Amino acid sequence: MKFTNGFWRIRDGVQITYAVEVRDVCVESKRFTAYAAAKKVARRGDTLNAPLLTVDCFSPAEGVIGVRVTHHAGKRRPGPDFALTGAPDGAGTVRRDGTVTELTSGPLTLRLDEAAPWALAFQGADGRELTRAGAKGTAFATTDDGAHHVLAQLALGVGEQVYGLGERFTPFVKNGQVVEVWQADGGTSSEQAYKNIPFYLSSRGYGVFVNHPGRVSFEVGSESVGQVQFSVEDQSIEYYVIAGPTPKEVLGRYTALTGRPALPPAWSFGLWLTTSFTTDYDEATVTSFVDGMAERGIPLTVFHFDCFWMREYQWCDFAWDPAVFPDPEGMLARLKARGLKVSAWINPYIAQKSPLFEEAAELGHLVRRPNGDVWQWDLWQAGMGLVDFTSPDARAWFRAKLRTLLDQGVDCFKTDFGERIPTDVVWHDGSDPERMHNYYTHLYNRTVFELLEKERGQGEAVLFARSATAGGQQYPVHWGGDCWASFEAMAESLRGGLSLSLSGFGFWSHDIGGFEGTPDPAVFKRWLAFGLLSSHSRLHGSTSYRVPWNFGEEAVAVARQFTLLKHRLMPYLYGAASEAHRTGVPVMRPMLLEFPHDPACRPLDRQYMLGPDLLVAPVFTEDGEVEVYLPEGTWTHLLTGDQVTGPAWRTERHGYDSLPLYVREGAVLPLASDDSRPDGDWLDTPTLLVHPTAAPDYTAEATVPDLTGAPAATFTVRRDGTRLRVTARGTDRPFAVRVTGGADATGTGEVAVPVG
Repeated sequence: MKFTNGFWRIRDGVQITYAVEVRDVCVESKRFTAYAAAKKVARRGDTLNAPLLTVDCFSPAEGVIGVRVTHHAGKRRPGPDFALTGAPDGAGTVRRDGTVTELTSGPLTLRLDEAAPWALAFQGADGRELTRAGAKGTAFATTDDGAHHVLAQLALGVGEQVYGLGERFTPFVKNGQVVEVWQADGGTSSEQAYKNIPFYLSSRGYGVFVNHPGRVSFEVGSESVGQVQFSVEDQSIEYYVIAGPTPKEVLGRYTALTGRPALPPAWSFGLWLTTSFTTDYDEATVTSFVDGMAERGIPLTVFHFDCFWMREYQWCDFAWDPAVFPDPEGMLARLKARGLKVSAWINPYIAQKSPLFEEAAELGHLVRRPNGDVWQWDLWQAGMGLVDFTSPDARAWFRAKLRTLLDQGVDCFKTDFGERIPTDVVWHDGSDPERMHNYYTHLYNRTVFELLEKERGQGEAVLFARSATAGGQQYPVHWGGDCWASFEAMAESLRGGLSLSLSGFGFWSHDIGGFEGTPDPAVFKRWLAFGLLSSHSRLHGSTSYRVPWNFGEEAVAVARQFTLLKHRLMPYLYGAASEAHRTGVPVMRPMLLEFPHDPACRPLDRQYMLGPDLLVAPVFTEDGEVEVYLPEGTWTHLLTGDQVTGPAWRTERHGYDSLPLYVREGAVLPLASDDSRPDGDWLDTPTLLVHPTAAPDYTAEATVPDLTGAPAATFTVRRDGTRLRVTARGTDRPFAVRVTGGADATGTGEVAVPVG
């Protein structure tokens, strides 16, 4: 929200009060509280009839410093609140030297000087100032309509770039943008977002998390071009500055605070195929799709039933439509006998025609208006109500309905919707409706994910979720929502996914070929390569099927090739997935995550690193022309073996069976020998693709995980004169070694390979 009219004036109907000077500082061992006057105090009378801002400074975890700015502290706080972890007694230390008070936590220091005009300065371990809340950086504003906002501004340095704030389809670098953190169902072609995260990452080596689950308005170098401003309609605002210095370290600290991603099961990384949304389908249709994939040699892992597995006007009653699925248990058993997992679409809304509506209403499980009526509307489903997940009984009731589906043979759920949550309602636990609007999706996805963990076992739970807020990364996987079937929407989707990955989310997917409309074959084939080189891969559409043969025989070949390639890459990909689970570093990584010191990487939004060592640049043109930037080093094309030396911009042209797919110099890429499935025996004669540097002391290591993500075997590579020696630990089974510019060898224990 904007409060000013240019640099000098305030907007009509707005009154702003800024912190001007420090009047007192109360110091404890691990925190301090500063009291900021809203005007210069020259005499005692100046303390009358004027506000005083309370600014609490503390550290919940190493490398994280929190600031809470409060105007009036007596406001009731009904919740909800983000569940944050950290040291119970705080993690910082306070030092006071004359007029200067410093709070230090790990590599981060907050400095306040009472003798100077009001400013909170944040410094890195080297003493360099990262950012500051300066002259207008701490304030509250009131408006003529009675609203009260608290706002903060943090300075942007010259050339500083801002990223994140959720899955946003607007430009990747957020400078100059106005961002409203408010859940909306707006598709991928607008400024609205399904996944709104009040966290941003800076190219200067820090991040900022605004600890408020409701609407947070960000002005990212927009209202004041040298500042990031964030505001909430409340009496207080709390934000955390999170240290790096690298972007990976920022994400590590942020996800330690808000929750690390669960590790999805290995089978979920295989290819998902759906019925699509409004298409006609029954068991015969489903069987024809599954048979068609098998006949064409395209491995399929998950089959998904979208909305119309239930009867029209009755979503969600969790009952199969008997007109098209008269024997759901038998059908699911037949699918599972073919080695498939089964996914079913759900949402948190109960249509009035559903028998469950009356049941849920009588039990008090639906959200109500202040007068006690059940809240209803006709958007999406006629007369639908909304499950109240703030009620433990409603959560248990909802889980019981899903448990019946699990007993029938369903393995996982697509948790759709959760964004259009009203604010003119009363929640069971008394939550603030404005704060619940964004937070609702967290309760929804957690309810379903925890059921899957309980019923399917730890490590077997996976969702296909559309909406999320901060902390939602704990319940993967998330997909990009409704996009058009076009190259432009394909690029929009990637921008959204990369922004989400810089917001703490480790796993992300999208609808291959686009959702709305029917892609032409060129779009579909290019999207296939992109989709199967994403963390998760799903063929899904709205009004048309997404089976590859509908787009020509070449599309079938492309689907087969990249599905098999992904299966071969699974030891490497699951290692990256395990890293995301342990550290918060995502599987799909914007280039700046791996190359933070290369300024050319900072704005790149049409390519990414898949794990630490594999560069992917999807092709967004029919003729195959694509621009790609390769950072410093020698890069080897995974499919052709061609080598290119960076740093360099390249314009390449690729057929549908290729794209820029480069392996980083120094990497050791473990590949599975079995490409028929994503969750095979990865230690059955794996191949290690070694891309050595020219250094005489070159050493590298590759780990092959097991299906729990734990290391099953480790392979150490070291240069020994004109040979590379590869030593295995944790396995006595054969493995193969293939060296770029060298030879191939197979053996057990230790293998030596000649190299130039």
